Amino acid sequence: MDNFRTKLPKLFDLPKRLERLGELAYNLWWTWQPEAARVFGRLDYALWERLGHNPIRFLREIGRPRLNQAAKDKDYLAIYDRIFASFDSYLSQTDPWAARTHPELNNSPIAYFSMEFGLHETLPIYSGGLGVLAGDHLKESSDLGLPLVGIGFMYAEGYFTQRITEDGWQDAINNPMNFDDLPVLPVTADDGARITVEVELPDRAVSLQMWEVRVGRVPLYLLDSNIDPNSDFDKKLTARLYWSDLDRRIMQEMLLGIGGVRALRALGYNPSVWHMNEGHAAFLTLERARELVAAGHTFEQALAKTRKQNVFTTHTPVPAGNDEFPLWLIEKYMSAFWPQLNLSREQFFDIAHHHMPTGETFSMGVLALRNADGRNAVSELHGRVSRKMWNFLWPDCAEDEVPITHVTNGVHTANWMARRLRILLDFHLGADWYNRLDDHDLWTKLDSIPDGALWDVRLHLKRKLAFYMRERVRGRWTDGGYHPVQVVSSGVLINPYALTIGFARRFATYKRAGLMMSDVERLLDIINRPNTPVQIIFAGKAHPADEAGKQLIQQVYRTVKKAETGGRIVFLEDYDMNLARYLVQGVDVWMNTPRRPMEASGTSGMKAALNGALNFSVLDGWWREAFNGHNGWAIGEDKDMDSPHMQDEEDSESLYNTLENEIIPLYYDRDPKEISHEWIARVKDSMKTVIPQFSTRRMVKEYVERLYVPAVK
Repeated sequence: MDNFRTKLPKLFDLPKRLERLGELAYNLWWTWQPEAARVFGRLDYALWERLGHNPIRFLREIGRPRLNQAAKDKDYLAIYDRIFASFDSYLSQTDPWAARTHPELNNSPIAYFSMEFGLHETLPIYSGGLGVLAGDHLKESSDLGLPLVGIGFMYAEGYFTQRITEDGWQDAINNPMNFDDLPVLPVTADDGARITVEVELPDRAVSLQMWEVRVGRVPLYLLDSNIDPNSDFDKKLTARLYWSDLDRRIMQEMLLGIGGVRALRALGYNPSVWHMNEGHAAFLTLERARELVAAGHTFEQALAKTRKQNVFTTHTPVPAGNDEFPLWLIEKYMSAFWPQLNLSREQFFDIAHHHMPTGETFSMGVLALRNADGRNAVSELHGRVSRKMWNFLWPDCAEDEVPITHVTNGVHTANWMARRLRILLDFHLGADWYNRLDDHDLWTKLDSIPDGALWDVRLHLKRKLAFYMRERVRGRWTDGGYHPVQVVSSGVLINPYALTIGFARRFATYKRAGLMMSDVERLLDIINRPNTPVQIIFAGKAHPADEAGKQLIQQVYRTVKKAETGGRIVFLEDYDMNLARYLVQGVDVWMNTPRRPMEASGTSGMKAALNGALNFSVLDGWWREAFNGHNGWAIGEDKDMDSPHMQDEEDSESLYNTLENEIIPLYYDRDPKEISHEWIARVKDSMKTVIPQFSTRRMVKEYVERLYVPAVK
């Protein structure tokens, strides 16, 4: 950590008494510590909100007079000192869980590769759940003291900003990021020169510089091709997430897998575990083999040696969800690579050959699965689907013996739980409850919380959501060019006391965002019943190249715009981590309607549950493991169907019936104090079952004990 501190730029004009605010701004530890965030917000709350919780811009713009005033404010200084005492204690802890439980990991770093990392809304280098999961993985690894290092990309344009037009069409706006405004520092040698690595392409080499992000105790290194001597084309290879054209995509994945290994070597790392979060980084398996071939091993010997240290997590339940490159494209970009492995063209293709309906391909999923001894899906059902899907790679194995296990996803509790709820738990569960997060017995104490106290917290979070939505609309309206229909469609008429359902996720067709609108007249009747109103909040982006996903947004928006909805169905544009935080904390019900079994896991419902929202979901992914009949509701049955049309019809009917006959009556069944005790009973059951089991605390410990430690040994 000291080395990182010495690199911190002197960008801020801070009083000496408050000079460590600059240090805190460059460590994302503050993002999962509500009190630490308030150290900034208390200085100027309006500015903090206007700048999107960006502490670097905030400290640059706040002005010296206010800082001087705070430096003399005893109440503020007491908070400041308390936060930095906690910060220092966290960073200097000598016996975290990993060191106590698995000392064999102390000198065995784990390299975690991911195409995206969702860490905070001010660093938009993520597109959705995969990236947010990766960010939560880093945060929990920091909490547990795991010697982990992350590798990803520093996208010059981030992920796109979404604007919804008056007719419901998604516009994608790409804005270049100013790295000076972000919590990233260039990685430099002792002489101040930037450290770079190269990845060879057939006719040139692409140079990469690195940026460091500090996530608590965990360093994350982000690769960036926007430097000389690269061509203008090559400088843009790391400009955006998930280029849709295959040439750029394969080059990106070469930079991540091959360049990522070389970056770690240049930084002096010799990881004992190499974890690929999805197949985008699978070229790292070949780069590691190349190192050993260059040292005199045969390719087979090199693979046998490196395979034991490789871990691969698959997130897709369909073959087409894996990156597949046509063989001619592999030949175009990797013809200079296979001679370094002492392989022929055909031998190289055979490493990851996959026969697809569209032709012969080089599969990144096959490459990762064949060259990693640690392989896992992300839920129990997804494990079953994956073993069936990849059975052909192990033709001598029965389906249930295919060597792919599962580690069900989790969420980082401190990052997603509302501050007001944490205060309530501190009072009733004890101040050390977070250290015992995965202790199931602890959570039985939830029964001791008065129903009224938990109900009041839930109402507070709903009011916060409603206020945030209104202020968001006000900002768009005052910017100009916003039609009144768009204002109403963005939630300006939302009622913080009505039953509120959230549906927010990537708009891919299999997630069936339109399922609830399959019978619009019935839906209008449900939301507009006197004395039992219902509100539905939609949010989410479609990939800019996904025309079907964009049409789905437009279809939903057409219903949202109907005057008959009375403003009770809304669509919030530009779904990001900040909006997600308000939604998962503020809605009463979290709805998820994927076409089973295509939701590998899902994590948004876990975030909602730990804040006291109840899940209403298809029995797919994680919810199939969590649902017990009392902690939420199921849509449809625990079975697969041959006909997608039949599944849509049955799930739609189940959705409407459950809403009408169970969810709405239960929410509005109140005592004289306007509290629904049966609803709160379900909330407590949900929190008791979800918080300890579906946290990254349990998840990362499982990775350590089932995949990382065996790889080290």
